[in-house]
Amino acid sequence: MWRQSFGLLGKSYTHDTTGSFLLGKWLHIPLYPVPLCSAVVDVAIQDYVADVASELIYQNKSHISTEVLFAFPLSPHTAIYSFQVRSEDANIQAMLQDEPQQLHKPLGGWENLEYLQNQSNYPGEMFACFLGTLSPGGEVVVTLRYVQELPRKPDGAAHFVLSPTLHPYTKHYAWNCLASKLPYSLLLTASLQSPRGVASVQANFALTPLIYTAQDRSTAQVSLAGSPPSHNDLELLVYFGDPPAVSAVVEKGDPGAPPGSLLGDPMVLVTLAPSIPEAVPGQCQSGEFIFLLDTTFLEHAQDSLLFLLKSLPLGCYFNIYCYGETSVGIYPQSVEYTQDNLTEAMQRIPPTGSSLDDTNLLGTLRSIYNTPRPRGHTRQLFIFMTRLPPDKEAIAAEVCHHRNSHRCFSFCFSKDSAALATALAKETGGEATYVSSDNSMTAVVLKCLKRALKPAAEGVFLSWTLPRGLQVEVLGGTPQSIFQDQYSLLYARIHGQAQDTTVAKGVMTLQYSLDGQDVTHTIEFPLCPQGDGRLAGHRLAARCLLERLLPEATSGSGDEPRHRAVEISLTSGIICPFTSYVGVRTSQRVSWYRGPLALLPPRQSLIPCQIVELRGSGRVSSCLPKTTWVPPGWLTAACESWLALRRLTRSIAALPQRGACSKACTPPPPSISSLKYADLTEFDWCSPILGRWSTEAIAECQELVALQNVDGSWALSSGLASVLEINEAEIKGKMPGEVMEPSIWATVLAVTWLHRNDKFYQDVCELLEAKAVTWLCSRAVSQLDKCLEAASTLLGISVKPSVFRL
Repeated sequence: MWRQSFGLLGKSYTHDTTGSFLLGKWLHIPLYPVPLCSAVVDVAIQDYVADVASELIYQNKSHISTEVLFAFPLSPHTAIYSFQVRSEDANIQAMLQDEPQQLHKPLGGWENLEYLQNQSNYPGEMFACFLGTLSPGGEVVVTLRYVQELPRKPDGAAHFVLSPTLHPYTKHYAWNCLASKLPYSLLLTASLQSPRGVASVQANFALTPLIYTAQDRSTAQVSLAGSPPSHNDLELLVYFGDPPAVSAVVEKGDPGAPPGSLLGDPMVLVTLAPSIPEAVPGQCQSGEFIFLLDTTFLEHAQDSLLFLLKSLPLGCYFNIYCYGETSVGIYPQSVEYTQDNLTEAMQRIPPTGSSLDDTNLLGTLRSIYNTPRPRGHTRQLFIFMTRLPPDKEAIAAEVCHHRNSHRCFSFCFSKDSAALATALAKETGGEATYVSSDNSMTAVVLKCLKRALKPAAEGVFLSWTLPRGLQVEVLGGTPQSIFQDQYSLLYARIHGQAQDTTVAKGVMTLQYSLDGQDVTHTIEFPLCPQGDGRLAGHRLAARCLLERLLPEATSGSGDEPRHRAVEISLTSGIICPFTSYVGVRTSQRVSWYRGPLALLPPRQSLIPCQIVELRGSGRVSSCLPKTTWVPPGWLTAACESWLALRRLTRSIAALPQRGACSKACTPPPPSISSLKYADLTEFDWCSPILGRWSTEAIAECQELVALQNVDGSWALSSGLASVLEINEAEIKGKMPGEVMEPSIWATVLAVTWLHRNDKFYQDVCELLEAKAVTWLCSRAVSQLDKCLEAASTLLGISVKPSVFRL
């Protein structure tokens, strides 16, 4: 991640006239990387939380001085809490201060960070620190520490991937893309801990044998054996004891932190992962599905809405809200999914063209949250936005406040609403999708519905039994539902003073309902935990709290959320939008440039250091020689000169307004939006190619879908005959004699028609077909063989018996 003159990730940059180039000269010189010489990495994994401490040594092996920038990409679940640099000239430490960070506006006017934002192929946030100029042969030692939440695999394993900055391997070294041996050494050690015991470790590289450091096998160590692989990331899969539905790891607090503070109290890392069996497609299923439609959406999405409503399962509840200037609910509250209710709902939908200038999504959401959900039915919202609502911050705060009671699937049709759609989905564990055209809308919406139909553990409730005087606070609350293939990592803070010090354990009980049956799990956990003191759980708990406070703090609900966020950020070392990183140079012995072009003396103790939001260029890296327009050794002087001139011209321009004032008026700080920090890397940008395929399928089977009943059956009618392009009398004449109910014959014909050759119906009709087959199997198993044979002959279509579960 080190490159001369901002050559991050081996990219060559185009010239920009932002004023950061000395005297406007355009010089074309080779790009010399500052290579990594050695890396020592110590990883501590505690269940599904990791703390990574690393020491990286870089050396300038070129014959000229080189501008140095350190950059570290941040994944959505990673947070840096310590960064220090030692070089030949200075010591640099990143520190937090109480000032808003500006992801889009580089610190101190350092315009060249725009190169990072626009030219990197890594989208998302990146920590960047400008370290000055490194002389030929000079070394820089970087100490970096960060924490991250680890994904949980379906088999219960914790999945750890070492950051590419700590193991850049061959593709980051442009001069030697075909080398089989890395030009740096890597020492990687991992310590593993879990009260369930460490069972085994798997990796995509050679490991030393697992060494247990406790008799109960609750702690163990493993290391990299030999040289690391030169063409892939380093990945670890850590398996603990039998993965239960609930587990707890207790992390002791920081002895140096004030008693009762977030870092000072013990923290319980709770993992909720109920075992949820697969649901049979087409069967009755619980759930409350609420559709929020911008009225302009109705002009383009009548077909999509039809497919969506017809694909719902029996047994669920539903409602539709059309929001414009005022919100209109089809029903006062959700109703059972029946044929009569669906028919009535379709008739009540407002006519198209009734949209107004402003939308009232906020009022609609508040109406829904004030309406009780049906008991035993998990609430899920499908929100369709054709434009960005004016009160976007308040909408994000409202959804965040109710994040534990529902899940959002958000669809936007304009790029300016992508950040809001992503924020709503992220807060509630849903999914956000940008629909680029009407063609792909139905397929995209149905894809999300399939995910929403996964079964869930409902009515999730945690209870605690602790000695008198101790209390537990689950930071951010407990989700009311956990869906299949999902898990929840919670942070619970234990505070207070135990009156009975002889009790060494607490008890946690998890309760939920699964398919109508009540389930209970109980575990014990120690109240006096041991630990390595690295506080990974505490820091991630702080990060979790900061994320929860952001929507509330930016929605104009008062200063208290902001003050609390600043306090948590400064004490934990985890940055938030209300604090900023500052690179503090503690040594004044600076030799970064001694030539005649050093227009300003290097006396500043602060250097550019911040979080940058990368937009990503999408360009493919190459092994060809790289070039850059920025000359080494001159960039710093040019930046200082440019900043001095800008400050001077601003001061002169401000003289008439400030009169005798000796200082220019300080502009008000920029407003902070929670939507600026939405991680768009998780956004689903649907493919227009798939859209063209699905459009043809939707148009061909739309009439057939409109005729289907909510239970999955079709009636034998002239409308069905028209869709099948067969005379109604012929259809009735070909019905097998064993069939006593015409709707059975009609339903077999409809399902058979959906399996015509070379037709792409599966993506849009999979749920509809599953309901139909379930209905057939419950009423006419003995008649299906004869019906399928007759239908195949009549329609000239060959269908496998397995389609009808035969």
